[in-house]
Amino acid sequence: DTVLLNRIIIDPEICHGKPVIKGTRHMVESILEYMAGGDTAEDILNEFSELEKDDVLACLAFAAKSLHLKDIEFPAA
Repeated sequence: DTVLLNRIIIDPEICHGKPVIKGTRHMVESILEYMAGGDTAEDILNEFSELEKDDVLACLAFAAKSLHLKDIEFPAA
């Protein structure tokens, strides 16, 4: 998990400080949105040839780790 998380950086000079895949301007948020929309890791890798499978896995690991850091509120059903 830690090795994967090393692929994600937060730099105020890149994408307004949003988490991105190191060495790119691909935001973690965008990769997760693609996946939530039904794209597979393979779809993303085909679309963005500069990314590696571990970059996509790092985005998932970052999201999972983020859930441990804060409470998330959902609207009442």
